[in-house]
Amino acid sequence: MSSKRNSNKTIPPNPAAGRFGVHSDVLKLGLVSLLTDISSEMIFSVFAVFFTAIAGASAALLGLIEGLADLSASSLNYFSGWLSDRTGKRKIFALAGYGFSTLAKIILLVSSSVVGLSIFRVIERLGKGFRGPPRDAWLSAVAGSAKRGYSFGLHKALDKAGAIFGPLIAYGLFFWLGEAASTYQILFWVAMVPAALSIVTLSLMKDQPAPKRRHENMFETWKMLSPQFKRYLVPAGIFSLAYFSFGFLLLRAHHVGFTVKDVVLLYALFNIACVIAAPLIGKLGDLVGRARMIIMGYMTYLVMCLGFAFATTHLQVIVLFIIYGLFYAIDEAQNKAFIVDIELERRASAIGMYNFVTGMIYLPASLIAGGLWLLHPIVPFVAAACLALFAVMAFLILRPHMAISATPFQ
Repeated sequence: MSSKRNSNKTIPPNPAAGRFGVHSDVLKLGLVSLLTDISSEMIFSVFAVFFTAIAGASAALLGLIEGLADLSASSLNYFSGWLSDRTGKRKIFALAGYGFSTLAKIILLVSSSVVGLSIFRVIERLGKGFRGPPRDAWLSAVAGSAKRGYSFGLHKALDKAGAIFGPLIAYGLFFWLGEAASTYQILFWVAMVPAALSIVTLSLMKDQPAPKRRHENMFETWKMLSPQFKRYLVPAGIFSLAYFSFGFLLLRAHHVGFTVKDVVLLYALFNIACVIAAPLIGKLGDLVGRARMIIMGYMTYLVMCLGFAFATTHLQVIVLFIIYGLFYAIDEAQNKAFIVDIELERRASAIGMYNFVTGMIYLPASLIAGGLWLLHPIVPFVAAACLALFAVMAFLILRPHMAISATPFQ
């Protein structure tokens, strides 16, 4: 093995610095994500109502802005990953992404117009897309291969915990102050506090630089990515067509008979299931191999979609939201752990390209699901289950995991 490749091996965790069996940076980056997500989820839990009921925007415009936000979140992924690999820097680009999202929230403090809110929503997601690949490459650098799945899972658990605390804080503010327009402005100010704390926390961390590749442009970097990673993009892309907006699950629950306030509790249940499951699933991935976890994720989503297609009782829907939390824990953490297993040198670029490709597909996936919904509410779920099965078949045929070991599924 070349010295260049050896120079990019993961840095073994420092037992003196680590807690919960992981490098201390895993917990610190998790804290940064937790604080950021508390801030963002405080806002996003009420954004749709504020945008339409207070600012006066139409539901159609809300759908357009949400689609553009999803698009913007994916647009800079590959660029930021390539830039991070090219310079060898992780912290400065992760800090720029988190900082960009925080600065975007200032718009909410000075403008309540439809235009201002629309600009905020899109710009804030640009920051999310920019910070992801450098941060995840940083995580891979401090997570030894034996605990990589657990490290990514623990980080995801901390990240998603913000999706529990944020809405609860928002609920508490509205319960205490009432549902007046002024309460929204107070909420936006309160949301700035954890956002600012996340920037301070990240700025105090020490960078984990990688080897520089100054002479590679983005096209050359793409050519240099491993064939195994490129093969993995095929099943990942197929599966992305099945991965429609979470809103369809909430809408399906409403059709089964859940009230609006109960639907909000289902969203909280999903997040709680994800937070609890993510570290445990990460440990399982370290034991049985990441490839098995990818297939398990696809199959879990398949079962969940079939369940939503034919669910008729409240209990069935509750169980299905728990299953969705388990799937999300696999998909959001173990995919990244798998990518850094098969792409040893240009990890930020690979994660960025994966996020870019799948993110570009998510938008048409939701549009297709919306069209199929008009035919019958169960049709998009059955179609998604079929696509998940095709993704499993593509993964087994292309076998991107075989780059890691000659033994299947390791």
